[in-house]
Amino acid sequence: YTKEVPRDIIYKEPLIYAAIKDFGQHKDDYCLVAVVDDKVVGAVWVGIADEYGHMDDETPSFSISLFKEYRGKGMGTALMEKMLQHLREKGYKRASLGVNKENYAVRMYKKVGFQIVGDGADETEWLMVCELNPM
Repeated sequence: YTKEVPRDIIYKEPLIYAAIKDFGQHKDDYCLVAVVDDKVVGAVWVGIADEYGHMDDETPSFSISLFKEYRGKGMGTALMEKMLQHLREKGYKRASLGVNKENYAVRMYKKVGFQIVGDGADETEWLMVCELNPM
């Protein structure tokens, strides 16, 4: 899945907008960025909001974005792994995300520890969960 998405969808789609609305003003909001040559080229951020990937009010859900030319180079994996470690250190039990079933990133999400637990917001999406402190 590599379809380009128009930027204005961020504001038009409530489940996308929820991932950025008032970000940074809640105790469960965290963000990490990838920087190359003093330029931010990607970010991963988590929060607890009614967005794609929302599971419950105790589970942070992931959003990630990288400029196209920086995809496939391991930066997304590194950002995800660092954020998962941060959430472990903060004592969260799990993290979640929503992803289009055809998105090539599903493989990367599985690689860093997420598992498909069912349909997400609709039948085109997966809800994936990563247990942070497995027994």
